[in-house]
Amino acid sequence: MTTTIGIDYWDARPDRREAGINVGDTERWVSAIAGVALLAVGLRRRRLRGLLWPLSGSLLRRAVTGRCPVNRAIGRNSARHRTRTSPVASLEAGAGTRVEQSILVDRSPEELFHFWRNFTNLPRFMDNLESVAVLDEDRSHWVAKGPAGTRVEWDAAIHNEIEDELIAWRSLPGADVDQAGSVHFVPTGDGRTEVRVVLRYRAPAGKVGETVSKLLGEDPARQVSDDLRRFKQVVEAV
Repeated sequence: MTTTIGIDYWDARPDRREAGINVGDTERWVSAIAGVALLAVGLRRRRLRGLLWPLSGSLLRRAVTGRCPVNRAIGRNSARHRTRTSPVASLEAGAGTRVEQSILVDRSPEELFHFWRNFTNLPRFMDNLESVAVLDEDRSHWVAKGPAGTRVEWDAAIHNEIEDELIAWRSLPGADVDQAGSVHFVPTGDGRTEVRVVLRYRAPAGKVGETVSKLLGEDPARQVSDDLRRFKQVVEAV
């Protein structure tokens, strides 16, 4: 079991997330057409070239590379089903508390991935989670225990997924719990799998801050560690 916890600040250096395509084929075609149209208008109207040509260049670059910095900044990926390269979930370009835990499980990555991917299984080992209802392929509704016997609910969405390797999710706008996380399934070569959870959250002040503290416990790393131990017990007993 390994543990790291601390404040995770935005790293401006390029990483593997920035190399990933995050613009779908339809949007790339639209960008290409719009870019060419702006270029043509700029050719006819010399006084507008200073405005139109940079926009045209940005759109054409978006179409050719399939990469959009705006999409990356807001965590949007319209090409998710085409290419999935983002390794870790994160809150939007901001600081948050980061917790990382891992554990070795005597099961294959395929078994563990499919067990976790069925989100209705999560309350079986996440102590503070009451239920998860699957809304569609990407979105789910979570209900957790809040302070003083209350319940807290929020919607979350998968924003990155690699079969048998990675599931990454984040809470949707308007959620009481502003958090993002990822779970990684790494084969160790001896028939076991390292399951690594990276959780990043931001607890606002007031009642919501108390709720997040309750959800994660007084020691967030300990809470995630305990959940992983229960996960190991559940899947190894199957």
